[in-house]
Amino acid sequence: MGLFDKLKAGLKKTSDAISERVNEVFSAFVQVDEELFESLEEALIMADLGMDTAVSLIDELRDRVKAKRIEDGREVKRELQKVIADAMLASDSEMRLETTPSVVLVIGVNGVGKTTSIGKLAAFYKAQGKRVMLAAADTFRAAAIDQLNIWAERVGVEIIKHQEGSDPAAVIYDACNAAKARGVDVLVCDTAGRLHNKKNLMAELEKISRVISRELPDASRENLLVLDATTGQNAVSQAQLFSEVSDITGIFLTKLDGTAKGGIVITICADKGIPVKFIGVGEGINDLQPFDAAEFARALFDDER
Repeated sequence: MGLFDKLKAGLKKTSDAISERVNEVFSAFVQVDEELFESLEEALIMADLGMDTAVSLIDELRDRVKAKRIEDGREVKRELQKVIADAMLASDSEMRLETTPSVVLVIGVNGVGKTTSIGKLAAFYKAQGKRVMLAAADTFRAAAIDQLNIWAERVGVEIIKHQEGSDPAAVIYDACNAAKARGVDVLVCDTAGRLHNKKNLMAELEKISRVISRELPDASRENLLVLDATTGQNAVSQAQLFSEVSDITGIFLTKLDGTAKGGIVITICADKGIPVKFIGVGEGINDLQPFDAAEFARALFDDER
């Protein structure tokens, strides 16, 4: 199965949800008029894109249709696909890992698939011939270290870990120095998924960030927020919350194959301005894909399913 076919299969539930509503709108209207645009706006809102995003997309669609004097419903549908792709393309989905070592700090609440995502990232970069190391800095959650260790063994990469309950920043300190000493290309760091409150979370992330900046001052760095696509608009709220406590450079969206709410990808990119950098479209170790906005939009509206 090619990458596009895999993406299309992974997006089937979302694609069915969006395409079904959009197609119902186009089948009900002969003319390209204001009522069509209002119905499309409602269809996007019902597809879990959110009010602000849906209004913004349809406003842009309305302007383009008028400027291009489009009168055919099929052309309007194709233009909607372009509008969605362009809205997502406004954010840079490329990972910037240009130094040796580079650091990927992985953030997210418990239950979103953070540990699995780290394992998939490790496998992804190892497959590119890079030397990868994991840092088990989620020392608060029971079994988090053991789970990450299992992934390290499965993928065949090194891991730096301390005992449960130890200082996460100390784990990061040791990992940074080990990465330098051992010629590691990519250091992927786990973090706690939940602390007592937002203030504690901010303090912990800031402490870890200071250690990385001090020990690897010239390293390329990505702060990836892992979100569960099945939570829909709640994932958008998490993106907003974590953006307030950390400099999020990108999103890793998991469980996209298991939900009809994948339209939140559009909301996160277009409305929140945070680039989606990876998506998970399956349970396998290789079911991770770098995000491509144009391919995503094409898969959403691909009618040859």
